[in-house]
Amino acid sequence: MCGRFAQSQTREEYLAYLAEEAERDIAYDPEPIGRYNVAPGTKVLLLSERDKQLHLDPVLWGYTPGWWGKPPLINARVETAATSRMFKPLWLHGRAIVFADGWFEWKTEGGKKQPYFIHRTNGQPLFMAAIGSTLFERGDEAEGFLIVTTAADKGLVDINDRRPLVLSPAAAREWIRQDVGGKEAERIVEDGAVSGEHFTWHAVSRAVGNVKNQGSELIEPINY
Repeated sequence: MCGRFAQSQTREEYLAYLAEEAERDIAYDPEPIGRYNVAPGTKVLLLSERDKQLHLDPVLWGYTPGWWGKPPLINARVETAATSRMFKPLWLHGRAIVFADGWFEWKTEGGKKQPYFIHRTNGQPLFMAAIGSTLFERGDEAEGFLIVTTAADKGLVDINDRRPLVLSPAAAREWIRQDVGGKEAERIVEDGAVSGEHFTWHAVSRAVGNVKNQGSELIEPINY
């Protein structure tokens, strides 16, 4: 699954992989986002396409349709999202991308939960598939977004049996195109997902368990 991640670089560093400036309706901002411990229930910068332009909006991580009556959902399984009653409309019309440097998972070791930071071996950012409300620009508190997850493969299954669906830059750009239909989006996922062999991980401080902690030291490797 994905319940915590880092989104620390500048907007430009992420966007440079995806689109030329002419394709964006996004104000230039040289300041790093600087979030090393992004948690559900907070607003996260989310990339989507509207009117053939890319937009970056702060959107609540968590999806709660009006009829749900339960705690917000934060993940959607790729295996069922395209066809389920709840998620199919989001898959069709609310596809988006979440930038990340990596994500955190916890593994029980010696009776304690040890957090790990998982990231791309080549150091490139992650473009995680997301689905949610189509009204991203409103910042609607009632309906936010979910990160799409897939089954873990390669060594990643040793950490958790689920992981975020990470797309290549080219696939990420196609994923959010408004003229792409549901079936085509499924094909993009099949062809453009980044496989587990492209990731590595290391143990990090248990301080990441406290959402108030946000410093860069949270993603640094530790010896234990």
